Amino acid sequence: MPEGTTPAGQPNPALPLPTPHATAASPGGTARLWAWLLVLALALGAGAAAWRFMGAEPGPVADAQRMPAGTVVTRTIHGQVVALGKLLPRSRILIIAPPFGAGDARIATLPVQEGETVPASAVLARMDSEPALRAALASAEATHAARVAALEQTRIAIAAALEESRSGLARAEAALPILRRDMERAASLVGRGAATEQVADQRRLAYEQAVQEVVRARANLTRYAAPSLDEQADVVLARRNAEAAAADRDGALADLDKAVIRAPMAGTVLTLYARPGERPAAQGLMSFGGLDQMIAEIEVYEDQVNLLAPGQPVTLSAAALPRALNGSLGRIGAEVLRQTLTDASPAANTDTRVLRAVIELDAPSAAIAARFANLQVTARIRLAPQGAAQGAPQGTQ
Repeated sequence: MPEGTTPAGQPNPALPLPTPHATAASPGGTARLWAWLLVLALALGAGAAAWRFMGAEPGPVADAQRMPAGTVVTRTIHGQVVALGKLLPRSRILIIAPPFGAGDARIATLPVQEGETVPASAVLARMDSEPALRAALASAEATHAARVAALEQTRIAIAAALEESRSGLARAEAALPILRRDMERAASLVGRGAATEQVADQRRLAYEQAVQEVVRARANLTRYAAPSLDEQADVVLARRNAEAAAADRDGALADLDKAVIRAPMAGTVLTLYARPGERPAAQGLMSFGGLDQMIAEIEVYEDQVNLLAPGQPVTLSAAALPRALNGSLGRIGAEVLRQTLTDASPAANTDTRVLRAVIELDAPSAAIAARFANLQVTARIRLAPQGAAQGAPQGTQ
């Protein structure tokens, strides 16, 4: 009796069902086993093919290149070098700030508006410190005028004193011989008994006083005498006082200039960062630039500079522009700098060494660029055929 059956030949419900191994000796069981194995093999093959097709197992990459870390690269396509840049005035965008020493002054008036074009030295803003500084200037000017008048007064006084000293010395020197003769005559009379000793002493005293008067006159003349009137000591002092007052006046004038902010050149007010009543912050008062001469400044990867040469045609594009701008490659910088412009793509370079180059725009393109100062653009520089054939790697924009 077969194992797992009852005497009647029926399966015994108390025992487990026969396994494929238990029934492998039967022809039907062997066929089912091979069918299951075939289905399993086909399923595994189909899964492996789908896995490879979806890219989970990458194949070998041809022409792999070792490039600097952090750089996403591709080869130059169609003889072009692609770089990011900005549309800028040739004068660059200037940040107008209050002069050094403006202190806590606030903006009193702002006579310009955004987009307004002004000539050189035009008043851009006035600070609330102007009235006090103007009063200080008036005081300094009055002091200077008084010192100048004192200088002229000193000149006149010294000239008069000089003449008086010369006259006094001449009188003293003229009287001295006469008094000497009187002294000698009195001494002679005393020797002959015709005069007393008292008379002789009086004549001698008068003569000695005359000698001292000559000495005093000469000393007084030395005080006022000089090679020229302007070199006399009192005049020099008065002139120095006038010069000091002039310096104070000039300092007050310079302080007043700090209260008036002027345009450094002819240009256009781009953006105002402060309003009347506010104190200009660290970002300055306004941005300013000459939009009549526009250029583009681009950043070229350091390993692509050897492909470039001044004069190569350039096309600039951006979503904000009504059409592509045309120009030619101008000056190429000589200093390797850190990249400052990046693409919005997640795979864009963020830490690459670049050289900056200037793009000279043609007249129609410059007129369009004047409306988009500081706009980021993509520059495509067309290379010469020999440069394009090199296939040098470049950064993907």
